[in-house]
Amino acid sequence: MWRIIPEKDFCAAMNMALDEAIMERVRLGADPTIRFYSWNPSAVSIGYFQGYENEVNEEACRSSGTEIVRRITGGGAVYHDRKGEITYSLIAPEQIYPSEIAASYEVICGHIVEALTSIGIAARFSPINDVVINERKLSGSAQTRKKGVLLQHGTILYSVDVEKMFSLLRVPDEKMRDKLVKSVMKRVSSVKEQNPRISRGELGQALFHAFTKGKKWRRGDYLPEELSRALEIARIRYSERGWTTQR
Repeated sequence: MWRIIPEKDFCAAMNMALDEAIMERVRLGADPTIRFYSWNPSAVSIGYFQGYENEVNEEACRSSGTEIVRRITGGGAVYHDRKGEITYSLIAPEQIYPSEIAASYEVICGHIVEALTSIGIAARFSPINDVVINERKLSGSAQTRKKGVLLQHGTILYSVDVEKMFSLLRVPDEKMRDKLVKSVMKRVSSVKEQNPRISRGELGQALFHAFTKGKKWRRGDYLPEELSRALEIARIRYSERGWTTQR
């Protein structure tokens, strides 16, 4: 039976640490888990293989109160606006999903497509790990598999501030910033842009229903032992500058 945890917000380090803490428990036989969450304060997450200095404007992040964290999953740098997105993590034994990475992305991202379709947004899956409408990105995900457990997490954009995002991320050529911002604005969209009448709460409900459809599930919460383990992981890894700036 799946455990579904409704949306709560955490700091960046704790969000990443909770994924790991739950992975450890699923590895030992605990129920697979889907959790929804947001970031408080807003944060930039960078992929495991990315270079810190190449991706993040540390000074801008510090002055705006934006946290920085390195994920254990790959992929690119992502700006997580506190109110502008809903993030999900799905943690389960990897044998539940196709062994081929692209196929597993399609299955899991299919829940996002179904949620958006249910609120009138004609989204589709775009390999390898995006959900788009009219070729404009609404959602991106990243995945890792460790010791038999699959973790996939990703964002669904409710609103997007591309200029704010690029003030926090490094741009290879500052002279090209304006052109880059305009280019990204053409390639990224949000639920609010597609239909301003849809509230963030309605998006959350649609995601909850889509991710639980066809599953045996129960509404759950974080266990005390998961929270305490996550606090430890956050302290020794995700809050450590050495981890964040290792590349």
